[in-house]
Amino acid sequence: MDLSIVVPLLNEEESIKELYKWIQRVVSPLNWSYEVIFVDDGSTDASWDEIVKLRSQSPEVKGIKFRRNYGKSAGLYCGFEAAKGDVVITMDADLQDSPEEIPELVRMVREENYDIVSGWKKKRFDPIGKTLPSKLFNRTVRMVSGIKLHDFNCGLKAYKKEVIKNIEVYGEMHRYIPLIAKQAGFELIGEKVVQHQERKYGVSKFGIERTIKGFLDLLSVTFISKFGKRPMHLFGALGTLMFMVGFFSALWLGISKLLSVYYYHASARLVTDSPYFYIALVSMVIGTQLFLAGFLAELVSRNGSERNQYHISEKLD
Repeated sequence: MDLSIVVPLLNEEESIKELYKWIQRVVSPLNWSYEVIFVDDGSTDASWDEIVKLRSQSPEVKGIKFRRNYGKSAGLYCGFEAAKGDVVITMDADLQDSPEEIPELVRMVREENYDIVSGWKKKRFDPIGKTLPSKLFNRTVRMVSGIKLHDFNCGLKAYKKEVIKNIEVYGEMHRYIPLIAKQAGFELIGEKVVQHQERKYGVSKFGIERTIKGFLDLLSVTFISKFGKRPMHLFGALGTLMFMVGFFSALWLGISKLLSVYYYHASARLVTDSPYFYIALVSMVIGTQLFLAGFLAELVSRNGSERNQYHISEKLD
C-alpha cells in the first residue's frame, strides 16, 4: 500500500466526515492505494457512529475504538500497528491540519529520503495562551535534543513505514516522536511549513497542563533514552559518589579526632558532637539506597514492558 493516514480523535463527530471528504479530494486523483485509520480515543459523542458510516461507504476507511480514553500517544501507537502504507501520515481530526499538505509531505519522504518530515505551523490561529508556552516548549526541546525543529507539537507529520514499526510511543510521548526516532537510529528528520486552519468545530482538548506534562515527559524521555537499558550506570554512579563522599568525610572526622587527642591532648569530645558526622552518615545511607535502586532498576529493565496494553472494543479492518 502506498499511503496510510492515521487520525487519532476524541469527540470530533462534526469534523470526521468533512475531514475524510477533504482527504479524498486530495489523495484520490494521485492514484495511490491508501487507507485512512481513524482511532477513536474513547469518545463520548457520536464519533464512532460517523466512522462506521464512512466505512460502509468507503473501503479505504479503517477504524479502531478504545473502551476508554487513553490519550493521543495510545491512539498513534495502535494506528501505527495497523498501518500498512509505505508512507504514514499523522494528522489531527479537528480540521486544523490541512490534507492539502499530504502530497508534498509524501514527496519529501520518497524523493528526499527523509525518515520523518514534521509540519511547522509558522502562522497559527491559536490564542497567545497556547502559542507562547508552545514557543518556550519547542525552544527547550531543541536545546535538549539537538533536533532543529520549530514545532514538535504539530500533529501533521510524515514517516517512512520502517520508522513507525520500530519505535514505541506511550504515555504522553507523541510530542517526542522525532527524538524517539533519532535515538532508534532514524536521523534524517526534515521540516515543512504547513498551513494551520482556524478551529471550525468544538473546543481544544488540551489545557495548560499540556505544557507542564510536556516538560516532565522531556525529562522522562531523555532519561529513558540514555539510561533505559543501563540504569545502573546512573544510579550506581550517583550512589558510589554519595557513599564515597560520606565515607571519606567520616574517615576524616575520625582521623582528626585521633590526631587531636594524640598530639594536642585535646579533650575527649565525641565525634558525634560534630554536625559533619551526621551529614557524612546521611550521605552514605543515600548512596547505599541509590546503589540498591540501580540494582532494582536493572531487574525491572530486563523484564518485558506491558505499557501498551489498550483495550479495544471494536475494530474496522
